[in-house]
Amino acid sequence: MEYDVVIVGGGPAGLSAAIRLKQQADEQGREVSVCVLEKGSELGAHILSGAVMDPRALDELFPNWKEMGAPLNQPVTEDRFLFLTEKGVIHTPHFLLPQCLHNDGNYIISLANVVRWLGQQAEALGVEIFPGFAAAEVLYNEDGSVKGVATGNMGVGREGEPLDSFQLGMELHAKYTFFAEGARGHLGKQLIAKYKLDEGKDPQAFGIGIKELWEIDPAKHQPGLVIHTAGWPLDNDTYGGSFLYHLENNQVAVGYVVGLNYANPYLSPYEEFQRYKTHPAIRHYFEGGKRIAYGARAIAAGGLQSLPKFVFPGGALIGCDAGFLNMSRIKGSHAAIKSGMLAAEAAFAALGAERQSDELGAYAESFANSWLHEELHVARNVKPWMSKGLVLGTIMTGIDQIVFRGKAPWTLRHHQPDHACLRPASEFTPIVYPKPDGKITFDRLSSVFISNTNHTEDQPVHLTLKDASVPVQVNLAKFAGPEARYCPAGVYEFVKTDEGGDRLQINAQNCVHCKTCDIKDPTQNIVWVVPEGGGGPNYPNM
Repeated sequence: MEYDVVIVGGGPAGLSAAIRLKQQADEQGREVSVCVLEKGSELGAHILSGAVMDPRALDELFPNWKEMGAPLNQPVTEDRFLFLTEKGVIHTPHFLLPQCLHNDGNYIISLANVVRWLGQQAEALGVEIFPGFAAAEVLYNEDGSVKGVATGNMGVGREGEPLDSFQLGMELHAKYTFFAEGARGHLGKQLIAKYKLDEGKDPQAFGIGIKELWEIDPAKHQPGLVIHTAGWPLDNDTYGGSFLYHLENNQVAVGYVVGLNYANPYLSPYEEFQRYKTHPAIRHYFEGGKRIAYGARAIAAGGLQSLPKFVFPGGALIGCDAGFLNMSRIKGSHAAIKSGMLAAEAAFAALGAERQSDELGAYAESFANSWLHEELHVARNVKPWMSKGLVLGTIMTGIDQIVFRGKAPWTLRHHQPDHACLRPASEFTPIVYPKPDGKITFDRLSSVFISNTNHTEDQPVHLTLKDASVPVQVNLAKFAGPEARYCPAGVYEFVKTDEGGDRLQINAQNCVHCKTCDIKDPTQNIVWVVPEGGGGPNYPNM
């Protein structure tokens, strides 16, 4: 199938790019064919975000989005930032909060619902959207430029054999291909390596975000309240913090982000999140409430220093596939939308000049001159400072953001990738986490159940190992088997063999596509590849 532009990923970046291409075509009376591939069973099925949304980019894409019915229904009414100790809490006065933590004019949203709305607008403009089709392979022209993508075969058995339901994948060719797969995109990772897009750049820094949606007692619900915390249960040396957002309809989104540069292999981000909910300043919101959804997703948080070159012959990286998220603001959807629009404008101009398969240099230039670049430049030192510990990081971030307003005459660097930060288990004491109570705290499997995750049982395992001996001989022996703890879905567990030894069991059917294993595995032996299209979580409104 031939298109002018093929877009891999139906999130805010991919859909905004598709919409902007069609808007320009309509404005100029031209025909531009655009298609979007989405690996989830429907648009929004794999979308998970906090989320407080800055509408700035949406204002540019659809100035009349309110009249059009975009699901931004709950304005932020109050910001609170708390430092937690094990039993106590310190409230940060509002006037001491840096500008990046002020949410006036922003909205608490379900990003999945916003994405579904964007999909409706895209289809109304003539964009072809194919949910349930996973782009499994990048196709190249003879000159090395990107030709398009191929979707994965459907109906393939565990050993790679075709089943009765077998369907051959499709090739989609394009003059330009955009990759909008989200953080640690499977194909984006390959493109960065092939074209050396990260040469001269800092390693990307990631976090794992784990989220639940609750329906709480109406008496405790404060529509528009935004609470962020730092401190307990994490120690001073581990970067992380929580969010608790009061949406409409007595719903609360609660989540925890842990920087994946943590050193202690005994740490479990999932268990830290469950423990956080038991704090006296937090627990009361959930007592008498009901948990209705669960999910997890890695986020790219390195900022400007870690942005790869995001154009290459025949295509571009957009959204979190490149890493445009602003960690200091805990926001990425506005950045994803803006990056998609900038790429679309560059591609539309190139198509008008009858170009194809070359580098969209105008995309990089327009980003360098955009408000998004300015915003990321102001935020560039926050993540590096916070990686130096909670106390020092907080003080220095305050100086950077309040005194210098993000314009300090220096730029801090990220020096090593997250997987290289893990240290041997012999240097740490195992962490004993409390057992879940089934009311406020829960185990992994009951959580995965409400993520509506499903994979065809007999398909090939999509969590692949370069060397099957490494999990036991290296990861278990040296790092106490961290994959059993950093995975928020119970995919990895070490079990005893009949001979009394150990082996790694991979429960791929549990995978929520968060990508943490692909990032944090200390030997980089785990490689996440796309499963059959339509598999994975089915988030209704995350």
